[in-house]
Amino acid sequence: MFIDEARILVKAGDGGNGCLAFRREKYVPRGGPSGGDGGRGGDVVLVADENENTLLKFRFNPEHKAERGRHGEGSNKTGADGRTIEVTVAVGAAVYDEATGERLCDFTKPGERFTVARGGRGGRGNARFATSTHQAPTEHEPGHPGEEKRLRLELKLLADVGLVGFPNAGKSTLISRISAARPKIADYPFTTLEPHLGVAQLDNFRSFVVADIPGLIEGAHLGHGLGIQFLRHIERTRLLAHLVDMSDASGRDPVRDFEIVMGELASFSEDLARKPMVVVAAKMDAAQDPGRVSALREMAKALGLPFFEISSVTGQGIDELKYAIGERVLAPPGA
Repeated sequence: MFIDEARILVKAGDGGNGCLAFRREKYVPRGGPSGGDGGRGGDVVLVADENENTLLKFRFNPEHKAERGRHGEGSNKTGADGRTIEVTVAVGAAVYDEATGERLCDFTKPGERFTVARGGRGGRGNARFATSTHQAPTEHEPGHPGEEKRLRLELKLLADVGLVGFPNAGKSTLISRISAARPKIADYPFTTLEPHLGVAQLDNFRSFVVADIPGLIEGAHLGHGLGIQFLRHIERTRLLAHLVDMSDASGRDPVRDFEIVMGELASFSEDLARKPMVVVAAKMDAAQDPGRVSALREMAKALGLPFFEISSVTGQGIDELKYAIGERVLAPPGA
């Protein structure tokens, strides 16, 4: 099950209490106060793990608490520090403070660490309060509480290219042709219910990652269809490939389909709608009306967008599209 949003509670350990004690031993005439300090509470640390690919585990384990520090003891013994816990999250997860909405951390690389809740400081024992004029102090401090936060985690997949378009536009078939990904493919809308990633291989050991997300329909920003809840997974991409179904069986206007999807992208994020894009006329093997293709081509030309014609069934234009996308996303920034 693919879960890309979760809410969790993290609680760092409280500090241990300071000790109230006096040293009373035979042959030690001036023992005096000997209460040790409490130990520090453990932290809660989030760690990005490349082996994690979903937030599913947080649905069943939403609370994460570190160990508290031990109390101080007599003979000036400081309590042991509490054990810090590490919570692994998927690479691509963004962490928000649910109370304030502030983004605390955004994991983009494996091994990244972020201390999300810090343990409390241990209280001071009475030995700390001894002075030349106050030689038998009874003051001692309780441990300080550790931080407690409610967090919202959002997973955004890391991909170079995002495939967008109407349901049944051929996105899943395309990703299965250019990569080893094997998403479910069927002749009905919303076959794709969750995002899929695929790695497209080029020559000279070059490759790029493609994300296939569920299709959009008109009114997706209002929750129609599967809504726009998965669009966050292409926010990090460098390029969008906008697939348009050209088959006569669809009975749809390709230009209108393009405009509807662009409107839904803009309703989610203006930045997303302004990303570099290529227009892909898909299912050309089933396109019988040249006028539909030329209308989409002219619209792409007017917008200054590269235009490709493909058929994932026959293989027409697949390699040309794959290498054209690769040259764009693998080029150095600013090139």
